[in-house]
Amino acid sequence: MKNSSKNNFSGKNGKQYKKNSNSNFYSKNIKSSKNSIFLSQSEKNKGVNNVNESNKKKSNFSSSRRRKPINKSKLEISNNAAPIYKELANKKNFDDWIWGKHSVFECLTSDRAINRIWCTSEIFSSEKFYILLKDLKSKGVLIEEVSWNRLSQLTFGATHQGVALQLAYSKTISLEKLIELSKKNSSNPIILALDGITDPHNVGAIIRSAEAFGCKGILIPQRRSAGLTGTVAKVAAGALEHLPVSRVVNLNRSLEELKKNGFVVIGLSGDGQLSISKFHEKTPLVVIVGAEDKGISLLTQKKCDFLLNIPLKGKTSSLNASVAAAISLFQLTSN
Repeated sequence: MKNSSKNNFSGKNGKQYKKNSNSNFYSKNIKSSKNSIFLSQSEKNKGVNNVNESNKKKSNFSSSRRRKPINKSKLEISNNAAPIYKELANKKNFDDWIWGKHSVFECLTSDRAINRIWCTSEIFSSEKFYILLKDLKSKGVLIEEVSWNRLSQLTFGATHQGVALQLAYSKTISLEKLIELSKKNSSNPIILALDGITDPHNVGAIIRSAEAFGCKGILIPQRRSAGLTGTVAKVAAGALEHLPVSRVVNLNRSLEELKKNGFVVIGLSGDGQLSISKFHEKTPLVVIVGAEDKGISLLTQKKCDFLLNIPLKGKTSSLNASVAAAISLFQLTSN
């Protein structure tokens, strides 16, 4: 009996043990199945993510094929362009500049001296500006038709409205008036003509020498020459106040007009056959000075009655335009 009871007890325990072991087994299986489900879902998610990533890579690859590669240096330049642009604008002297439709129109209708005008084709052909600009152009003011972008570059991004101008330091006079003034108090006046001298420092130095040696006037072409800017006036050191200047549309036609009024035209050239020291004509003279590098243009040389050279003894083959003008004026006024 005892043994049977023990066996029964052990049997019960065995059943319970079996149940417990089975329950643990089932719970483990359930957990493992849950984990396996979780893992399978995560693997599915990973698969979806991988697909998404591959799609993103494909889209990025296709977009990269469509987009142009960004140049890093250009990007850096564009980022740094603004402060450089402002720095350049600050360095440029705009004291003698005026822009904007209303401001320019008021200046054109006033009595102020104008050196140069930049405008778009729309402004030049407009009813408000056309007659004024045409009149100024005939008086020697350089008028240049430019694009909107070019005008923005010249004014460094200012609100120009399609027109801008640069004031002149002093007024110019007509060629007829210059001829009249030159002959008023002198029987053998000298007028100095500039051909292709675009450096304002050279023009200012020439004006200073011309006034110092008793020259009666300066002739400046509308194009290929510096105007009467503030820089010219500064270098001239006050001489511009005492020397009349005529700015002409065409230099060669003006030389023909001077010849009709009794002037002899001489040009300074390194290729001249006659030395300036041997020239002794006593007559009204027009002395033409060209740029150091190019000299007098071929068309202008054909208008000259004499081509004179300044004899040089050293190895230097040419002189600065302002120096050549001073030497020639000294020689011609000493004869």
